[in-house]
Amino acid sequence: QVQLVESGGGLVQPGGSLRLSCAASGFTFSNYYMKWVRQAPGKGPEWVSTINTRGGSTRYADSVKGRFTISRDNAKNTLYLQMNSLKPGDTALYYCARSTNWVGSDYRGQGTQVTVSS
Repeated sequence: QVQLVESGGGLVQPGGSLRLSCAASGFTFSNYYMKWVRQAPGKGPEWVSTINTRGGSTRYADSVKGRFTISRDNAKNTLYLQMNSLKPGDTALYYCARSTNWVGSDYRGQGTQVTVSS
């Protein structure tokens, strides 16, 4: 069955960095676009970033552009999100999801919590 397992979250001070990982199994990872989505307490899901199947094309929400970098390693079936210059507003549950194109998704992981606070 499809499994997406995120890791790498935690508590970090403003201005700090974290690297999230998403380990995929149960499907052919290299055939799917992958994305990161976050959800802050009391708010709806917010799309963060998407990467195409080979990793050669990426898109970012304006709120994270220039600070976050999405990447993937198809040999390891793993998706990454490098987050730099973190702000308190980045505090959220971050989860990865798979998609067949730039929009939508059909499976998502349980998420990893990121808290940015001094």
